[in-house]
Amino acid sequence: MDITVKTAQQLRLTEQEFELIKERLGRTPNFNELCAFSGMWSEHCSYKNSIKWLKTLPREGGRMLVKAGEENAGLMDIGGGLGVVFKIESHNHPSAIEPFQGAATGVGGIHRDIFTMGARPIAALNSLRFGNLEEDKTQHLLSGVVHGIGHYGNCFGVPTVGGEIYFDQCYHTNPLVNAMSVGIVKAGETVSATAAGKGNPVMFVGSATGKDGIGGASFASADITAESAQDLPAVQVGDPFQEKKLLEACLEVIQTGAVVGMQDMGAAGIICSTSEMSAKGEVGMRIDLDKVPTRQANMKAWELLLSESQERMLLVAIKGREKEVQDVFDKWDLPCSVIGEVTDDGILNFYMQGELAASLPAYDLVLGGGAPVYDREYSEPAYFNEIKKFDPSTIEVPGNFKIIAEQIIRLPSIASKRWIYTQYDSMVGTVNSSTNHPADATVVIVKGTKKGIAVTTDCNSRYVYADPYKGAMIAVSEAARNIVCSGGQPLGVTNCLNFGNPYDPEVYYQFVHAVKGMGEACRKFDTPVTGGNVSFYNQNPDGPVYPTPTIGMVGLLENIDEKMTLDFKNEGDVLYVLGKMTSDINCSEYLHRICGVDHSPAPHFELEDEFQLQQKVLQLISKKLVRSAHDVSEGGLFVTLCESGFNCELGFSVITNNSYRKDGWLFGEGQSRILVSVHLAKVEDFEAALGDLPFEKIGVVTTGEMMIDGDFWGTIDWWKEEYDTAIENYLSKEEAGAALIPI
Repeated sequence: MDITVKTAQQLRLTEQEFELIKERLGRTPNFNELCAFSGMWSEHCSYKNSIKWLKTLPREGGRMLVKAGEENAGLMDIGGGLGVVFKIESHNHPSAIEPFQGAATGVGGIHRDIFTMGARPIAALNSLRFGNLEEDKTQHLLSGVVHGIGHYGNCFGVPTVGGEIYFDQCYHTNPLVNAMSVGIVKAGETVSATAAGKGNPVMFVGSATGKDGIGGASFASADITAESAQDLPAVQVGDPFQEKKLLEACLEVIQTGAVVGMQDMGAAGIICSTSEMSAKGEVGMRIDLDKVPTRQANMKAWELLLSESQERMLLVAIKGREKEVQDVFDKWDLPCSVIGEVTDDGILNFYMQGELAASLPAYDLVLGGGAPVYDREYSEPAYFNEIKKFDPSTIEVPGNFKIIAEQIIRLPSIASKRWIYTQYDSMVGTVNSSTNHPADATVVIVKGTKKGIAVTTDCNSRYVYADPYKGAMIAVSEAARNIVCSGGQPLGVTNCLNFGNPYDPEVYYQFVHAVKGMGEACRKFDTPVTGGNVSFYNQNPDGPVYPTPTIGMVGLLENIDEKMTLDFKNEGDVLYVLGKMTSDINCSEYLHRICGVDHSPAPHFELEDEFQLQQKVLQLISKKLVRSAHDVSEGGLFVTLCESGFNCELGFSVITNNSYRKDGWLFGEGQSRILVSVHLAKVEDFEAALGDLPFEKIGVVTTGEMMIDGDFWGTIDWWKEEYDTAIENYLSKEEAGAALIPI
C-alpha cells in the first residue's frame, strides 16, 4: 500500500512528524514502521509536549539510587541493604470506556513496573476522580473501577492500603484512575531495563499475545469523544492469576544470574520494550515476530508490534543460559520463547516468516532519543478573571453552623470511602500496620526489620485550578504533611500529571506552572521526583478536567513503633492547632459546595511556614509529646476534629476564636495546620517545645459528646454514622451492590 501523509494522520501523527520520520529513515516508512512510530511518538510514550518541563524537576539527591527516568520506577535507599521501589501511572482513557478492565489493567501494569526491577510489590494505592455521584453514569464508572481495582489487587495478592477519591462535574466524561505500587528490593538484586551483549538471546515471557490493547498508547493520546467507545479494542484485558505467576517467575529467574535485562511490555507493547531496552544499551535487536506466542491466529506484524496484551515481559539472557530461564518459566507454566537476539548496530529488524517486516533505528523511536520535543505556547486562562473578582465579604456568615456541618460531613469528596475500601484486601501479606489505628499516611511494614514505609497519594485539583503554581506546591506539601503526621521522614515523589489537551494554551499554562510549583516544593522538602507519568488529553466536549498533578510520596520510619496515628486516645487530652489560623474560606468544600462559588483563589499557603511546621511536628513526635496528629485539609478543622474522634468514638469540646470568621475557623481550608492532642501531664513540656511556631489551644477531648462554643452538637457516634453511610446513600441499589458481586 502507498504510505502518505493521510496514512500518518489516520495513525494520529502530524504532517511534520511524517516528514521527520522520512528524514530519520532516509526513505518513506512501510505501514509496519509507521505504526511503530505512531505508538512510540504518541504523547503517552514520547512525552513530546511535556519533557522540556519535566526536566526542570529535581531528579537527583536525597536517598535516590537511580536517576529519574533511568529505570521503570524510582528506587530509594532505606538502609539495611534495602531499597524501596515505587511509581504511579494513569489508566484514565481505558477506564472511561471499560471501567472494570481499564482499572484492573492499570493495577496490573504498575505492579509489573515494580517487579520487573527485581522488587516484590508490598502495597498498592490509588487516586480516583469521578463526576457527580448522583448521576447514573458516574455510579456506573465508580462501580466498575472499584470492582476492577479490587478484583485485580485481591487476586494478585498485594494489599490496597490507601488512596483518595474526589467527585466533581468536570470529570463526568473523563474519570481519572491513577494507580501506585510500592515494593522492596535487596541491594544487588535489582535488574535494569537494558539490553546488552551481541548475540545474547531476546526472550518473550508471560501471557500469549492477542489483539486487545492494540493502539492503546495512541488512544491515550487523544480526547475522549462520543465515538471513543469504538476504540474498545485499545482497552487491555487483564488476568491477575497469570500476573501472580509472572511475578514469582521473574523474581526467581533473577536469582539464577542468567538475566541481563528485563522490561515490562506496557504501552506500545513489543515495539516499546525492544526499542527502549536497545536504546538504553546502545544496541539493536533482530526479532522474529512469528516466534511470539499468540492466542489469536494470523496476527499481522503491526498487530504484534503494538499489542498491549497484559502480563508479558521482554527479557535478555546470557547466551548459553537459555535453558535456566526456560526451566523457571516452565515451572510456573508460563510461555517462554526465544524470539531474537541482541545485535550491535542500533537497528531493530523485525522479521515475519523470514521476510523483513520493519527496520528501525532504536534511538530514533524513544523518549530522549529521536522522538520530537515540542515547546507549546501558553497563556493565562481567561477564568482567572473570575477568580480575581472573588470577595469573601460577599459571603454571608451563616446563622446555623450545625446544619452546614451536617451537609459538609455528607459530601462525597469528604465522607467515608468505606463502601470502596472494604472491597479491597488491605491486609493480605500482613504488611499494613494502620488498620487498628488510622494515620494520615498508610504505614506498611518492611518484613524482617523494624522499619516502616509511609505511603500516600494527594492532590486537591480545585486548588490547582485556582492557582496551578500554588496548588501544585500544596499537593506536594500535603503529601509530605501526611507522612510527617504519621511519624515518617518524606523521601521521594512519583507523580501522575493529569491535564487536558496540551495544544490548548490555557491548559498548557496550567501544566507549566504546576510543574514549576511542584519542583519548588520538592526541592524544599528534599523529595526528588523519581519518575511517574504524564496524562494529557483528559478532555471532553465540555472542556478539560481540572488540572490534577497527583503526588505519590513515600517516607521512612526507622522504627515502626514510633508511628503516629490521627485518632484521639483519651478523654481530657488537650487539643491544639499548630500553624497559622486564618479566616480563609477560599476554594473550600464549604465555599464551593454549600455556597455555590466556583471561582475563588487558592487557600492560604506559605511554603516556608509549611516546612517549619513539618520539622517541628517531627520533633514533637520523636519526643513523644503528642498523642495524635491529623492535618487540616478538605472540610476544614471541623472535619479534622470529627475524623480524629471517629475511631475510638471520642468527642471534643472546642471554643472558636472570635478573631476569625466562624465559618472560616470551622470549615476553611487554609493550609499548613495540624491538629494534635496532648496528654494533660505533658502540656507544659509541649508548649515549651513549640518555640516560635504559631499555635492555638482550642479545647479538650471528651467521652463522646461534641461541644462547640458551649453548644451541644450531638454525639460522635451519630456523626460517624452520617460520615460512614453518605456514599452508600447516594448510590442506587444496583450500583451499591454491583461491585460486591463476585466474578
